[in-house]
Amino acid sequence: MSRRRDRAPAGAQAPEPRNLLREVLARPGRLPELLAGFALRHNGPRAARSVARLREEMPEADASALGAAVIARGTRATVAEGAFVGGPFLVFIPVAFCAALLRQARTVMELAAVTGLDPTAPERAAELLVLQGVYPDTQSAARALAEDPEAGSTQSAGPAPRSRWTVLVGVTLRMARLLGLLTTGEESRGSRLRAWAVRIGQWALLLAVLAVGMVVPLVWMPYMAVSYRKATRRLLARAADSYLLHVPPPERRRGAAGLDPGALAAVVRVLSSVLVPAGVVLLVLLADLRTAGGRWPALLVGLAAASAAVGAWWHLRRRRRAGREDAAAAGR
Repeated sequence: MSRRRDRAPAGAQAPEPRNLLREVLARPGRLPELLAGFALRHNGPRAARSVARLREEMPEADASALGAAVIARGTRATVAEGAFVGGPFLVFIPVAFCAALLRQARTVMELAAVTGLDPTAPERAAELLVLQGVYPDTQSAARALAEDPEAGSTQSAGPAPRSRWTVLVGVTLRMARLLGLLTTGEESRGSRLRAWAVRIGQWALLLAVLAVGMVVPLVWMPYMAVSYRKATRRLLARAADSYLLHVPPPERRRGAAGLDPGALAAVVRVLSSVLVPAGVVLLVLLADLRTAGGRWPALLVGLAAASAAVGAWWHLRRRRRAGREDAAAAGR
């Protein structure tokens, strides 16, 4: 990737889609390109402003320290944007995946801005597609971005039109791969057998958590939070290397007993996500609550309400914590 300073793109921009997800569902074969173009138009200017503010907040910091701050903030924001799905929120997985992808893209563009590159230049969209593993080099990515969208929309068209549900499932799975939640065989090191074993294991774990999440809804959120954090750190590490930006990996904190507080917190979150639905079930059974003449409807309503309430609390808590950390950084 080029290290020169890029100039902002000239000329008229393409019209903005009123609904990105609707646009993606209409042209699923252009999913990566649509997301990259949307991220460039919307998040490129935001990335420039965010890095400018960060330089004001940390006037003595070098590029490495600024990059570390960008990665830390971007990882937290991606987790907060994308992990707000669980129980009844499982139907919003495509929306959450889309939000997480856009936040990852913005962080990549912020890393480019830290090194002096223009985050609004068209090259950033091509570089993003390469970092996501969609294309092997920026030249082929740039050609794909420049293709006629209508011509590219036939890329995934089959011999017969597919149902909207089939398209949604396919788009969701491809978003998971773009996010890094599911790796491809080429990304897994070792023999072909090992690569297939890794892929099968990932799918089995994802399906198991999804199945458990239908019964114990809140299990999904801590699982997704951990998965987003790992995947985002991998992507941003590749981006930092690509932009020749040396950023030390995040330190793994250890407690007095040599345990990772982050791992302990994850275990506590999982246990609490199990205890809350269990408490709802006990309450319904002990109080003999009934809805529509039966206990099963009451259980379903109780689990859905508990999942929605705890999910909303978790999401607001994450956002407030991120806001406090940003305010504290601005005050230094």
